[in-house]
Amino acid sequence: MSRLPIYLQILTEQAEHGTVGISSEQMAELAGVNAAKVRKDLSYLGSYGTRGVGYEVDYLVFQIRRELGLDHNWPVVIVGAGNLGHALAGYGGFGERGFPIGGIVDIDATLVGSTVAGVTVRHVDDLSEIVSAYEICIGVVATPAAAAQVAADLLVSRRDEHLELRSGDVEPADWRVGPQSGSRCGVADP
Repeated sequence: MSRLPIYLQILTEQAEHGTVGISSEQMAELAGVNAAKVRKDLSYLGSYGTRGVGYEVDYLVFQIRRELGLDHNWPVVIVGAGNLGHALAGYGGFGERGFPIGGIVDIDATLVGSTVAGVTVRHVDDLSEIVSAYEICIGVVATPAAAAQVAADLLVSRRDEHLELRSGDVEPADWRVGPQSGSRCGVADP
């Protein structure tokens, strides 16, 4: 359900402000949809609202996080320790939302051994070891465009029982990085 992340963001902000309960009307106003749509969307999660009272914010946050698979960590490895890699690793929101940085790798010897956001940059040759040791689930390519294809292929080739392509994903031969007609998120339609 495409609106669940929006509801989660709204509810998380409300919880941070000490809100205990929220009505579908309040959520609808904050989400920019109508109250009936909010009630219908949330009904897919179960019966968590009370007529005339609304929803318990903390419990609804828990249920939405569970539905979105955010009730456990999804460790991340970043390939590329340059400006973008630094920025991504330095953003504390990833760890707070269940995406801790398990490793950062680069090919540049001047960056290997440095520390970025508390994580030591390792050589790209250590990628398989990092994926296994930290049970990495997500690989992020943060390299210059010229190296992105090689980095993407490297991630795909180093997958194991933790870092794997899911059904519907593309294989290395189909993997294309960069602007292409018909592409979504830098991956060409096979």
